Amino acid sequence: MGSANTSNTSRTARIEEMRRAEKARERRNRLLVIAASVVVVAGLVVGGVVLVNSQKDKDSSRASDSKPSGQPSVQPAGHFETGRDGVKTWKGTLGRTHVKTDVRYPVEPPVGGDHNPVWQNCNGDVYTKPLDNVNAVHSLEHGAVWVTYNSKAAKKDIDALAAKVRATPYTLMSPDDKQQDPIMLTAWAHQRTVTGAGDPAVAAFLEQFVQGKQTPEPGAVCTGGLSQ
Repeated sequence: MGSANTSNTSRTARIEEMRRAEKARERRNRLLVIAASVVVVAGLVVGGVVLVNSQKDKDSSRASDSKPSGQPSVQPAGHFETGRDGVKTWKGTLGRTHVKTDVRYPVEPPVGGDHNPVWQNCNGDVYTKPLDNVNAVHSLEHGAVWVTYNSKAAKKDIDALAAKVRATPYTLMSPDDKQQDPIMLTAWAHQRTVTGAGDPAVAAFLEQFVQGKQTPEPGAVCTGGLSQ
């Protein structure tokens, strides 16, 4: 009997010890889970702060590259010098700041200057309505040649020029009733008047200025912008 009681007592003691050990493990596990949760939450908080600050930095960087909306931007005065080939070259400062306002250009069509962040598609695009100068100027910055015409231009010339533009990447065409001459060709800082679609100066201008040396951003795309 004494031996049996001793055995039962030892077994009970071992069971109690095992229960205490199990409870201790459970407490440790709970503490580990709580600690891990704290670490995860802290990481999320820190990550969120870093992301917010990074976005603020990006916004500040973008803001430094563009002017806020407000009064129209006025381009500095300058003048043209006409070469022997009839091409006029602009002598004066041509800004390249992205603005979200209208821009008052000194010539029509403009040959460069501050412009909208979004360019006009110029991959041989022919438009039947006048364009916003601020978008077309951005196309000039990408190395495009802009063909424009007013109501005095002959329909046969308009149709022939449209066909030529459609076949020529980095060009665009649109009506412009505010320009002085019937048909004009414009590149960044360069411009000339032509007598019609058959004028040899058309091919010469395209050859020289489509993605020419005057291009401020050579290789920049002429797609992915505005389609009208």
